[in-house]
Amino acid sequence: MSDLFENETAIVTGASRGIGSGIATKLAEHGASVVINYRSSDQRAMEVVEEIEADGGTAVAVQADVSEYGDVEAMVEATVERFGALDILVNNAGMTTIGPAAEVDIADWRRVIDIDLTGVFIGCQVAGCQMQEQADGGAIVNIASMMGQMGYHMRAPYCAAKAGVINLTRTLAVEWAADDISVNALAPGFIKTDITDQTQDSAGYTDDDIRGRTPMARFGTVEEMANCVSFLARDDTFVTGEVLQADGGWTSDAWRYHEGRV
Repeated sequence: MSDLFENETAIVTGASRGIGSGIATKLAEHGASVVINYRSSDQRAMEVVEEIEADGGTAVAVQADVSEYGDVEAMVEATVERFGALDILVNNAGMTTIGPAAEVDIADWRRVIDIDLTGVFIGCQVAGCQMQEQADGGAIVNIASMMGQMGYHMRAPYCAAKAGVINLTRTLAVEWAADDISVNALAPGFIKTDITDQTQDSAGYTDDDIRGRTPMARFGTVEEMANCVSFLARDDTFVTGEVLQADGGWTSDAWRYHEGRV
């Protein structure tokens, strides 16, 4: 345990599994009281809470659909009622759909945009207003993706949503800088989680395909993403409106496939 975020409260959306779970656990390790947001799996959320508490941290689970304004508003109100304030918001909840752009069902498009972009805006708006009311600053970290800064086949809704998250982040950073609210984004590359395994199966690529196209020749880890968020959530960096690319060099690499790593 450290005291980096001692006496601070954080909400992490989509925190019952994967990267969200890792971020919540890391913030708790640094002393924050953490709200584990989940949409449907209360069992997984409670398991994360129990793990944090077993390590001496403080956490509660709160159900909310991030695409529903009333749900998010109620979650922030419950957080403030329980802990007294909201200092950090991590907009992590997201989803994707895989398929050719010409065949994307409009209902699938809307659901991805609702969760991955509108949900981020709702979270920022509600949390940002709460932080402004508290008049003590705050930090918002939006989980974007390297796919928000590049074209990627079979991911039209997801790429569009994450590109929106990136420019939304920059806009809010400019608007809220005077309130001492930092707004930054993390853009992960391929991170090894059970969700990644599911999307790989759907898209038909292998672990070796990813390693071969990543200059660091491996997947990123949940722990690494949690460390990145911990940096972006600090209040002593003079950083706002930035997109931290954590993709092992993928988007910087013009050569692309490193066959044989030559």
